[in-house]
Amino acid sequence: MIAWLRPGAAFPPPERALATPNGLLAASRDVTPERVIDAYRHGIFPWYSEGQPVLWWSPDPRMVLYPAEFHLSRSLARRIRRAEFDVRIDTAFDAVIGACAATPREGDGPAGTWITPAMQDAYRALHRLGYAHSVEAWQGGELVGGLYGLALGQVFFGESMFARVTDASKVALAALVGTARRGDIALIDCQQETRHLASLGARPIPRARFARALVQLIHSNEAPRGWIPGTLPEHA
Repeated sequence: MIAWLRPGAAFPPPERALATPNGLLAASRDVTPERVIDAYRHGIFPWYSEGQPVLWWSPDPRMVLYPAEFHLSRSLARRIRRAEFDVRIDTAFDAVIGACAATPREGDGPAGTWITPAMQDAYRALHRLGYAHSVEAWQGGELVGGLYGLALGQVFFGESMFARVTDASKVALAALVGTARRGDIALIDCQQETRHLASLGARPIPRARFARALVQLIHSNEAPRGWIPGTLPEHA
């Protein structure tokens, strides 16, 4: 059995999550910005399909990317050196989350996107509050790829990415990694293991280790400063 969360109720400890399906911990009627912030701080995230209750997960192991371990292939490095994309932060958050919602990620299955209208509303509110951010790849004045996620403490919790042009989302991720190396991001959460993420240097770690990292890297629920809309360098 999993917990049903009433408004204001606390999450159960992540170690109580089911083994099958891996990480399913709780369910609720709605998803709110406050609930999302509390979830991420405890290593929990929402993932569900339209028509389902909001399902909250904390899988074991957890897929993460340490900025120093990002794998920059030679072909991607060449594209970055050629400056084929303009990389920007927080100039088109609504467009990025909309594009991600229209692009089911690996593992979504036939049910399609998990970024429901309610999820979009919650993360747009989090963006206005300074927590959720987008990294965007532009080409010829058009948005061709990007990613979005939530920043809390020294952790960036990646939610989803999309690409309309080859390598556009990878260039956005490389720019995020470069920002992480120059700033205060020590860990990028990738949530679930996929071949695509593994090819970029992400790896699974035990849930208990991930939980310890969050305690060390997140000391408050305040939105981190320093996310200034504008153009980012692409280099990782």
